[in-house]
Amino acid sequence: MRTYLDFEKPVAELEAKLAELRALGSERDAVAITDDIARLEAKAGEALKGLYAALTPWQKAQVARHPQRPHFSDFCSRLVTDFTPLAGDRKFAEDEAIVGGFGRFRGEPVCVIGQEKGSDTKSRIRHNFGMARPEGYRKAVRLMEMADRFRLPVLAFVDTAGAYPGIEAEERGQAEAIARSTEACLALGVPNVSLVIGEGGSGGAIAIATANKVLMLEHAIYSVISPEGAASILWRDASRAQDAATAMKITAQDLLKLGVIDRIVGEPVGGAHRDHDAVIAAAGEAIADALGELSALSPDALRAARADKFLAIGRKL
Repeated sequence: MRTYLDFEKPVAELEAKLAELRALGSERDAVAITDDIARLEAKAGEALKGLYAALTPWQKAQVARHPQRPHFSDFCSRLVTDFTPLAGDRKFAEDEAIVGGFGRFRGEPVCVIGQEKGSDTKSRIRHNFGMARPEGYRKAVRLMEMADRFRLPVLAFVDTAGAYPGIEAEERGQAEAIARSTEACLALGVPNVSLVIGEGGSGGAIAIATANKVLMLEHAIYSVISPEGAASILWRDASRAQDAATAMKITAQDLLKLGVIDRIVGEPVGGAHRDHDAVIAAAGEAIADALGELSALSPDALRAARADKFLAIGRKL
C-alpha cells in the first residue's frame, strides 16, 4: 500500500478513484470504463508532475524521509555484486546503523559503506534509524583504511538524520569518532564517491561523505541540522521548520549552485519511492561516471583535489 504525504492528497484522491475503476473493470469487464481509466490516469500523472515540479524545501524534506524511499540495502543489493559485509570496529562493538564491506561494482572491486535506516519497526530498531554511534564511524575508518591498503575505490551512501546523540555515544567519544572518519575520507589515496540518497544530516553524514565526488538524489536533503532543530534553536518554535528549511538551502538544487555537491541524480516523477529500479539505475550511471573521471588520478592528486574541493566551498559567495 502506497503512503501519501500531506501535499500529495490531490493525487491520492485521483489514484483512489483509479483503483476503484480498475476493480470495477476487472469485475464486469466493462469496455466503457477503459476510457475513464485512461483519462483519470492522465489527470493523476499531470497532477503528480505539477506537484513535483514545484516542491518547496520543506516538501523535499518530507520526500527525503518517505518511509518507502529506497535505502542503502536496496542500492547495495542492486548495484553491488558479491557483497561481503564486515562487522565491528575492533575497539568496542558492532554498530548496524552503518553497514559496510567489499564487493564488485560493475565487475570492479570496491569498498561500500552506507547508513541504513531500516524499512520496518524491527529493522529500524536494529539499525537505530540510521543514527550511528562512535563504533559505527570507527568501523567506517577501518574499512576505508583497508580499501586504501588494497587500492580499492570507496562508495558511500548517505542517509541519516544525524549521528546518535545519546549520552553513551558521547561517553565513547562521538565527536572524536566523527572527526577521525572525516579525516580518513580526506586521507584516502583512492577515489571516493558519496551519494546522498535521503537525509544527509550534519557531521553524521559528512563523516562518510567527504569525497572526491559528492552526488545527491534530486529530492534528497543535506544540511548541518534538521529544519526542526534549526527552528527550535533560532525561534524556539519547531513548528517553523518550513521557514528554516527554506533559509538553510538544504535542497540538491541549492547545494549544486553553492558548490557543496557535484551532481544531481534525477528521480522518477513522484519521487524515488515510486520507482526503486529507475532511481537505482540512474544512481549507478552517475557513480560509474564519477569513478571514470577519477580513475586516472594518482593518490596525491586525489588527496589534493579532495582537499581543494572542500576548502573552496563558500569562497565564491
